[in-house]
Amino acid sequence: MTPHSPIKIVLADDHALFRQGLRRIFELEDDFTILGEAVDGQQAVTLSANLQPDVILMDINMPQKSGVEATKLIKQAYPAVKILILSIHDDEAYIFESIRAGANGYLLKDVESEVLVEAVRQVANGTAFIHPQITTKLLNEFKRLSYNATDHASAHEEAAAAVEQETWRELLTIREMEILRLMAEGKSNRMIGEALFISEKTVKNHVSSILGKLNVDDRTQAVIAAARNGWVRL
Repeated sequence: MTPHSPIKIVLADDHALFRQGLRRIFELEDDFTILGEAVDGQQAVTLSANLQPDVILMDINMPQKSGVEATKLIKQAYPAVKILILSIHDDEAYIFESIRAGANGYLLKDVESEVLVEAVRQVANGTAFIHPQITTKLLNEFKRLSYNATDHASAHEEAAAAVEQETWRELLTIREMEILRLMAEGKSNRMIGEALFISEKTVKNHVSSILGKLNVDDRTQAVIAAARNGWVRL
């Protein structure tokens, strides 16, 4: 994908009405083109080989091959193709299985259209995008696995957390910390800009700075790092 070329999309879902709705959403935007539609997982794999899309919007429950199986095959053969899972399932088993298969993002089907469009843009540009509701689930599960204890609210740990709360100042500006906390709430760049009364481009620049300072690749990793250090509350 060149800087000014449209983002090439394949829609993979076995429900025709849902695919039609997705097509209408992206046809209203200037920077997308729909290359094709797949009605099952096997066809999604075939279209990936034939059309070389930038992004595939992939359902999970499909005939022939599931979205997870198709994702794994596509990422093995064509790692440059980005895959954004679009599913009704919000339980951890589906989410972790999709991520392990190589998915670049995971959204629920009740997502607002503007968030979906922003997610596809970010995934096409190499940034992972997780539905806000799912981000909270992932982070909570990460905390549970990391601490692996039933009682970690002792006075000693609370004091340690208080110290950790201050260490962000060694890396981040106050504005960057504000943005990081809003990221932890699952807000998109547009939503953060509206909350802080700054432009979406300014937010994007701050997010890039945060990722660089924390030495992480995407927003989810940044929030996980902040949660581990006690900088944000989930």
